[in-house]
Amino acid sequence: MLASIREKVEAGKRLSYEDGLWLEEQADLFTLGELANVVRERKNGNFAYYNVNTHLNPTNVCVYRCTFCAFRADLRDPKGYVMSDADILARAAEADERGATELHIVGGLHHQLPYEWYLNVVRIIHEGYPRLHLKAYTAVEWDWFARLTGRSTRELLQEFKEAGLGSLPGGGAEIFHPEVRDKICEHKADADSWVRIHREAHALGLRSNATMLYGHIEEARHRIDHLCRLRQLQDETGGFQTFIPLAFHPDNTKLSHIKKASGVTDLRVMAISRLMLDNFPHIKAYWVMLGIRTAQVALSFGADDIDGTVVHEKIYHDAGSDSPQEISVTELRRLIEEAGRVPVERDTLYHEVVRTPKQWKTGKRLELVAAE
Repeated sequence: MLASIREKVEAGKRLSYEDGLWLEEQADLFTLGELANVVRERKNGNFAYYNVNTHLNPTNVCVYRCTFCAFRADLRDPKGYVMSDADILARAAEADERGATELHIVGGLHHQLPYEWYLNVVRIIHEGYPRLHLKAYTAVEWDWFARLTGRSTRELLQEFKEAGLGSLPGGGAEIFHPEVRDKICEHKADADSWVRIHREAHALGLRSNATMLYGHIEEARHRIDHLCRLRQLQDETGGFQTFIPLAFHPDNTKLSHIKKASGVTDLRVMAISRLMLDNFPHIKAYWVMLGIRTAQVALSFGADDIDGTVVHEKIYHDAGSDSPQEISVTELRRLIEEAGRVPVERDTLYHEVVRTPKQWKTGKRLELVAAE
């Protein structure tokens, strides 16, 4: 079986569900890394990408009670908060001053805030700081907005795009298979809704990312099913940029009895993701969840992106992530170079970022950089 899989990988042919399941259950770690690296270098050469970004979580009050979440708060919970317009604009100003190219906006689904409040977050930031690319709201949030308004998600996406929305993050995917999803997040947007919303975003010209939360109650077959569903949508739309495997952090959640996935598991999932998602340009090693050392090693196990400076991240730190709250560009570049890769700064849409002492500008798409 391994010989057949190796032949497919080297020839650039697609792996089947059965191939993926065999890799999950039978392949050793170093074989997975070797094969994933073939795909990684075919797509991105020896480059590894990073960006300068800041996170904004406007509220943590949430109507849903997902078992894996440590970030959410009830309405009267002392840790609950809602950021004011002034607070939001101050965060945007800080990001702009630091030279960030992206503001990553996700948060809770506050059942007493109107749809217009969420729209206003994007509108005021875009009006005040138009150079910031706004990657905002997961498919679960878009589904909630549709429930609030009785309008279609496609119509809402268009309205947000006109207000300054630049792209969608990949969160909320968790695990698509209902055997798992119904247990860990039974009331929020299901897999079909997640897929439909990203399809609609792509049709409107909005690029997006995709994720998979692993290391909780799911099994290997659920992970491979998840990857195949993402691959199918990418065949249809071509709108996904990056896949991010998200390691579950059990601390302070209702699943705190589960042991956190090991670094070996993290690298296996990374490599198998790269092998199965043959039509995804990029695979990201999100250092906030993996930890800096594992993320660095992942650059030899299929990952070509290490994310960015990630200032003010709250969701995974509330769940026990012990990674730093932020990391400098100098440190990101050092980590990439130590891994034997060539660091390249990108913007959200994977254009090369070229900096001078007082300003930055975007260059050509990084697919062209890698090809060179």
